[in-house]
Amino acid sequence: MRTLIKHLLATAEPRDNVLVQGWIRTRRDSKGFSFLEINDGSCLAGIQVVADAAIPGYADIHKLATGASLEVEGRLAASPGGKQKWEVQAARLTLLGEAGPDYPLQKKGHTLEFLRSIAHLRPRSNLFGAVFRVRSRLAYAVHEFFQSRDFIHVHTPIITGSDCEGAGEMFRVTTLKPGAAAHPAADFFGKPTYLTVSGQLEGEAFACALSNIYTFGPTFRAENSNTARHAAEFWMIEPEMAFCDLQGDMDLAEEFIKAMARHALEHCAEDLAFFSRFVDPGVEERLRFVVERPFVRVAYAEAIKILQQAGKRFEFPVDDGQNLQSEHERFLTEEHFKSPTTVFNYPRQIKPFYMRLNDDGRTVTAMDVLVPGIGEVIGGAQREERLDQLLDNMKSHQLDPDDYRWYTDLRRHGTVPHAGFGLGFERLIMFLTGVSNIRDVIPFARTPGNAEF
Repeated sequence: MRTLIKHLLATAEPRDNVLVQGWIRTRRDSKGFSFLEINDGSCLAGIQVVADAAIPGYADIHKLATGASLEVEGRLAASPGGKQKWEVQAARLTLLGEAGPDYPLQKKGHTLEFLRSIAHLRPRSNLFGAVFRVRSRLAYAVHEFFQSRDFIHVHTPIITGSDCEGAGEMFRVTTLKPGAAAHPAADFFGKPTYLTVSGQLEGEAFACALSNIYTFGPTFRAENSNTARHAAEFWMIEPEMAFCDLQGDMDLAEEFIKAMARHALEHCAEDLAFFSRFVDPGVEERLRFVVERPFVRVAYAEAIKILQQAGKRFEFPVDDGQNLQSEHERFLTEEHFKSPTTVFNYPRQIKPFYMRLNDDGRTVTAMDVLVPGIGEVIGGAQREERLDQLLDNMKSHQLDPDDYRWYTDLRRHGTVPHAGFGLGFERLIMFLTGVSNIRDVIPFARTPGNAEF
């Protein structure tokens, strides 16, 4: 039976009859034998295979170029070289798949832009193997975090008729032919429908029956923003809690971020060390910073005063009544408070219709969780549970309550205070790895003008 390389490297003693399968990173020939470095993606390191010219399969050695896949049977033995503890002394080589001379991943540095153009092969590189191992491990950690706290996982719709954010930047889903002058009722669903920008509204419905729920799924935004922080398709984590206010929402969000950073430090050490060496020298220190330091909480109005009095020249001016920019958020965490920070009670006019109005009539119970190196990683709020106030919010956002009848019903039938937040999974992975472009933390990026692979 095949043994993953990561398990071979962790072996305590030599073993006979090991079976290794993977892809060749390098091959070096000497008189009468060859050295192969093989990686199977299970860990960052590869394993050295020593193949004697007399073994079965060695006749194909000229075909075993970088990128080719093969199977090796042999013995795991202590390596006499100082670079690795173990090597496989091959008893048989079996070529599984050749790689042609145009195989693009050679043993040299490649730019991220080039690797994006070969996204079907880039997971074989050191960088992207590490990124997607961390992504997999943290997806597990997300479920573990919520399941251990008795949250119920809910699958919310990908196709929706409502715009959660009220911004109108949604992808239309239709079976009508382009240019067809047909009434919306003739479309597949009998009404205009779109790819979801959030599972929050449906999540609220389930929270108002099951108490604590979370969603973890794909979302889509047709925002023509071609930046390093935006993608048209991305994954969102959205917990919703009944009988919860803004205080409880901030408690959970801060606890979640600390738990994710702690999990990465404990379970992704090898890959984090790689990121520290080749991507961002400060990434591990930043994660420990978030794990070890308490969050500072500051009201939006106070944060604006701090920024205006900072004596620092920002690229974007600091204006009361406007959303904070990433540079403002990072200043608060990295320079002013020197701690992860939660900003709360934002102006009503810059937030969506579903956020609960505070007693001052000017601000809503919104909060953003800020971390060094990134800025905002979580946005959340206590939801507006009062029917009359929710209808007034919809009116001020020019939304038709008939389009949200099921949502307002929740306020008619057993309404309760409830709260939740949203976290872009890719933004979380950027924070944990130090990788600065969202295109490099998702397997196949969808951005304006790009839907390859």
